[in-house]
Amino acid sequence: MVDSPLKQRRAGVVLHPTSLPGPHGSGDFGPNAFRFVDWLHSARQTLWQTLPLGPVGPGHSPYMGSSAFAGNPYLIAFEPMVERGWIDAGHLQGEFDALHVSYQDVVPWRMQRLREVFAGFVKHSQATEQQAFYAWAQSQQAWLDDYTLFMALDNRYSPALWPDWPPELAHRDPVAMVKARLEHASEIDFWCFVQWQFDVQWQAIKNYAHQKQVLLVGDLPIFVAHHSADCWARPDLYVLDQAGQPTVVAGVPPDFFSDTGQRWGNPLYDWAAMKRDGYRWWIERVRRQLTLADIVRIDHFRGFADYWEIPADEPTAARGRWQPGPGDSIFAALTQALGGLPIIAEDLGIITPEVTALRERIGFPGMKVLQFAFSGDESHVFLPPNYETNTVVYTGTHDNDTVHGWWATCSAQERDFAKYYLHTDGSDVHWAMLRAGAMSVACISLCQLQDVLGLDGTHRMNTPGTMTDCWTWRFSWDWIDPEATQQLAALTVQSERVAVATN
Repeated sequence: MVDSPLKQRRAGVVLHPTSLPGPHGSGDFGPNAFRFVDWLHSARQTLWQTLPLGPVGPGHSPYMGSSAFAGNPYLIAFEPMVERGWIDAGHLQGEFDALHVSYQDVVPWRMQRLREVFAGFVKHSQATEQQAFYAWAQSQQAWLDDYTLFMALDNRYSPALWPDWPPELAHRDPVAMVKARLEHASEIDFWCFVQWQFDVQWQAIKNYAHQKQVLLVGDLPIFVAHHSADCWARPDLYVLDQAGQPTVVAGVPPDFFSDTGQRWGNPLYDWAAMKRDGYRWWIERVRRQLTLADIVRIDHFRGFADYWEIPADEPTAARGRWQPGPGDSIFAALTQALGGLPIIAEDLGIITPEVTALRERIGFPGMKVLQFAFSGDESHVFLPPNYETNTVVYTGTHDNDTVHGWWATCSAQERDFAKYYLHTDGSDVHWAMLRAGAMSVACISLCQLQDVLGLDGTHRMNTPGTMTDCWTWRFSWDWIDPEATQQLAALTVQSERVAVATN
C-alpha cells in the first residue's frame, strides 16, 4: 500500500461493522463485510472508516470499552466457525430484527454461541490450528494476559466493578494473581480464543480490502472506561483514590450538543505518571491500533492540549475546569517509537488557538463537518473555500444527524444559506453536500453511508448525551441503489479522489 495514505486525495464511507446486514442480530466480520468492501470498490472509494472496534461498555457505546487493546467479541462472525467444524450451522438459528440491533437479545445469544464454538475448537481443532492459537497468544501477551484475567474475574464477580472485588484481586496481590490464573484457567483460555478469532477475522477483511485498493480507518477513543482491564492493570496511570475510584472524570463543557455538557465518566489520566513512564502504554496502544487499521482517527484530540476535568460527584459536566494535557511530549514519544503517524485529529467542539497550533506542529489533518458550516456566513471555517489541504471533510460524523435529518431540523437561516451555497432546493441536499466536500481541497472526503443513500433522521447512528436508540442502526442491501453507487463513483472520479495504491 502507499507509504503516506494521508497525502493522496481520497474518498470513503463511514460505517460501523454492527450496521452491516447479516443473520445473527448485528453486523459482523462475516460475508457481508467482504461484500461491503466490494461495494466500496465499485463506488471507487478507497477508505472505509469504522467506529472503535473494541469491546463496548455501558449503553453499548464503542467509546466506553473494557479494553483499549482487545476487540469486540460481538463482531466475530460464525460462518468461518461452521466451515472449521467448531459449531453446527443448526445451532445458529435465531430470530432477530434485520434493521435494528437489539443488544439485550443479541449479546447473550452471541456469547453463548461463542462458548459453544470454543468447546468445538477444544474438541475438534487440528494441531495446526492449536499451534496458531498459542503462537498468536504469545505474540499478544503484553496486553492479553491482563485482559483475559480481567474478563475471567469480571465474569466471576459481576456486577461488581473491579474496586469492589476481593481486595487482594482489586489491588493485584502477586500471590492472588497466580492463584486466580490457575483457578480461572479455562475461562482465561476462552477469552483468549475469542480475541484470537477477532484478530484472525479482521485481518482477513483488512487483507481483502487492500486487494480492492481500500484502506481501513480506525477510531481511537482518547479515554478508557474505569471498569476496564487497562485501569485495573495500571491504576497508577489514572487519577484514582486509594480505593481505586475516580476522583475526577472526563467530559466536555456545554456545547452545540448539550446545554449541560457531556459527562462521559471515564477516569482521567495521570499525565505526569505517563510521562515518567515514557508514555509506554500509549505507544503500545497506538502500535496495536496501527495493526488493525491503516489510518487512525483519534477522538477528542482537544484532550491532548487541555481537557475538561469534572469532579466525580457532579451529575453533569456543567461544573468543571480545564486542565493542561501532555501537549507535544506524547507525540514526540510516539513518533520516536513508531515513526510517521497516519493519524486524523478529531478537533471538533470548543477549539482554542493552542489546540490548533499543537495539531499543526505535529502535522495531523483536522476535521471539518459540513453540517456545521451554515450557521454563520462565508467566512465560516467549515465552508470548503476556507479549508487547507491537510483536512478531512465529513458531511457528518456518527454524532451528527443524517444530512436529510439535519435539513429537516436546522434553522431557517441555515437552510437559506445552504440553499444559496449548495445550489439546492433540498431534495438532493445529500448529493449537494457530498459534492461540496469532494470538490474541496481537503485531502480526504468522508460521508456516512446514510448520506449516500439519502436517508432521513430516523437512520441516525448516535445522539450525543443520550442513552436511547444509539448504536443500533443497520442497513439492507436492497437499499443500495445502483444509480447511487454510479453517482458516487462518478463524483469520486470527477473530484480526482481515486487514489492509486502501490506495493
